Amino acid sequence: MSLTALIDYESGNLHSAHKAFERMAREADAGTVVVTSDADVVARADRIVLPGDGAFPACAAALRGAGGVYDALVEAVEQRGRPFLGICVGMQLMASMGREYTDTPGLDWVGGQVVPIAPSDPGFKVPHMGWNDLVLDADHALFDGVSTGDHTYFVHSYHFEVADPALRLAHVDYGGDVTAVVGRDTMVGMQFHPEKSQDVGLRMIRNFLTWAP
Repeated sequence: MSLTALIDYESGNLHSAHKAFERMAREADAGTVVVTSDADVVARADRIVLPGDGAFPACAAALRGAGGVYDALVEAVEQRGRPFLGICVGMQLMASMGREYTDTPGLDWVGGQVVPIAPSDPGFKVPHMGWNDLVLDADHALFDGVSTGDHTYFVHSYHFEVADPALRLAHVDYGGDVTAVVGRDTMVGMQFHPEKSQDVGLRMIRNFLTWAP
């Protein structure tokens, strides 16, 4: 029985995300989904999801201080190639460096930095909040049944500037390009909230749960 672990490191309410992943796991016969702060559960999980809401430095500190969870996560993803999904700040933590308030190292899984959104048109307000149209930049299993123009739901003031354009899988236009999805190897990240993105978000959750990189 496949096990998907949603890491709880006290960075946001996981209830809606848990329900969305549970629903898609049932529909796809993709095993069990648990919310956990137990490093042993993370270590034996077949798939790992890292959500996150709030500021990059606080989330990074909370993850590193979560009783062995950080080490279990790194070992599972880097050494054993477990499929990984970062959501919102969970995606941003995949970066080399966050520039929010103070320079804070990330996981350095996808080279680049997290910087303030700076729309070219002052009519675009920050935070970037609400629905926006995806532009798919690359083919990926995550996008099965998803097309350019599909809507997803964003709430953020900082975005991921990816060093290697090939690792930016999708973006949106918000007074300039804003990274929406990143990925490499067995790792993917979404800036938007799939659990709040209706059918498109649920489809992408299902795709992650059945992804076999």
